[in-house]
Amino acid sequence: MRIGILGYGNLGRGVEYSIKQNPDMELVAVFTRRNPADLKINSNAKVVAIEEIEQWQDKIDVLILCGGSATDLPVQTPKYAKMFNVIDSYDNHKQIPTHFENVDEAAKEGNKLALISAGWDPGLFSLNRLYANAILPEGKDYTFWGKGISQGHSDAIRRIEGVKNAKQYTIPVEEALQSVRNSENPTFTARQMHTRECFVVVDEGADKARIEQEIKTMPNYFEPYDTTVYFITEEELNEKHGGIPHGGFVIRTGKTAGDKNHVIEYSLKLDSNPEFTSSVLVSYARAIYRLSKEGQTGCKTVFDIAPKYIISKSDEELRKTML
Repeated sequence: MRIGILGYGNLGRGVEYSIKQNPDMELVAVFTRRNPADLKINSNAKVVAIEEIEQWQDKIDVLILCGGSATDLPVQTPKYAKMFNVIDSYDNHKQIPTHFENVDEAAKEGNKLALISAGWDPGLFSLNRLYANAILPEGKDYTFWGKGISQGHSDAIRRIEGVKNAKQYTIPVEEALQSVRNSENPTFTARQMHTRECFVVVDEGADKARIEQEIKTMPNYFEPYDTTVYFITEEELNEKHGGIPHGGFVIRTGKTAGDKNHVIEYSLKLDSNPEFTSSVLVSYARAIYRLSKEGQTGCKTVFDIAPKYIISKSDEELRKTML
């Protein structure tokens, strides 16, 4: 499979590393908005200016889009789904239906196949919610994220005028988590389940009061939560917040017909959010490649992909070693 990467930030580098662990794939090009001569990558792939991407349509089997959900992917995924089989990790949950419609229309127009919102949430956590709902139809869903750094939320802060750099931590409220695990079946607002901490470096002379207000009132990202903003130096950010850990829990509590309580819990603990997310993208890129060869077009989500399509093992190997 010939893979292309669009965007070479933390996620793009993670995709590059992940491809090295998958011998059925080859990274052939990294597309960038920067000057290609200034971009140093960790493979032998070509570094290409984004303006030249159309010339690569017959050289790439799947294009993995590694931009941010705030402003990049809503534009890039529909645009490039007309030219390539594409996959993204769009994570603005409330806007996924609209994003799906836009990408589906574009992919069908180009006779291509697209997969949106692949990652761990949305993505792997989405699958767990589906399985748990099927098994326990009478019950309640709970998703807790963190403690960890959200790439999408951090990116959203960095797009604010006057912000030089930023990291945002999502933190579960421990009392809420324990109440769910105890099958108390509580009803929460978003604010009762998580808090958010933002560590922000600003340009010299920037209006900190305005920046803090823009963060705290940002719809979908911060407005529904108790959010604390800390203004710190670049040195402190690098020293104390240099990593990108994350993780979380998906829990469904419910009763079976015999009035017995059950808890289904799936959790992740990640040293590197982008490296793990990119590994999910790469595995689903394999599925997009295979399904495109079967003639499928339009937009898909992880709900539409049979598990065997994302792994390199044969059906016989799967039945023998994993079933």
